[in-house]
Amino acid sequence: MNTENKHFTMKDRPASERPYEKCLEYGAGSLSDGELLAVILRSGTKNCSAMDVAYLLLDAHPLHKGITGLHHMDLPSLTAIKGIGKVKAVELLCVAELARRLACAPGVRTRDFSAPELIAECYMEQMRHLEEEHVKLLILNGKHCLIREEEISVGTANSASVSARDIFMTALKYQAVYLILIHNHPSGDPAPSRQDLILTRQIRDAGEMLGIPLSDHIIIGNKSYVSLREQKMM
Repeated sequence: MNTENKHFTMKDRPASERPYEKCLEYGAGSLSDGELLAVILRSGTKNCSAMDVAYLLLDAHPLHKGITGLHHMDLPSLTAIKGIGKVKAVELLCVAELARRLACAPGVRTRDFSAPELIAECYMEQMRHLEEEHVKLLILNGKHCLIREEEISVGTANSASVSARDIFMTALKYQAVYLILIHNHPSGDPAPSRQDLILTRQIRDAGEMLGIPLSDHIIIGNKSYVSLREQKMM
């Protein structure tokens, strides 16, 4: 990053080094993380090009460096970066939210959710960046396709409270045939806790009594997951 020349701007770069022109010529896939952000930012400051601001952004979070840091930043932390005002900060937050939604969006309601790896793939990017435990209930039809997704609990960094009564009231409301629980571990380690195992067995037993089986309980870590059914823990 070169900020020594106060009059250096993106227009001073060769066309092959300007992210917008590079995208037009070679496609968005050819851009680095910094170049993608520079296109979104569009402009920098008098002394900082859009690329310079992008590099500052990639290094801004104290723990999560690179593009991942964007998932862990809020409006105040973004506007604290030189060259990012409220408008650009809101745009960046919207880009991060779109990325989360896109990770799960394509064809989700037609997917066969009987395979744990497909479920983990669908929810990995949406859940691995969360800083509190979020518990989702996946309501499936007789072909293990998704009918509805419900977030049933948001907890702390290491626990979340879940009500079996709420789970089965929701399941009955949407005429569930099968259920899957999925939650994240903000630590990044998907290994189930003792409480995870106790909860899973409680929901499994209640589901058997009501004729709505719990197919699996999947725990999302950082680019890793554990299926309690695969591990024969339920």
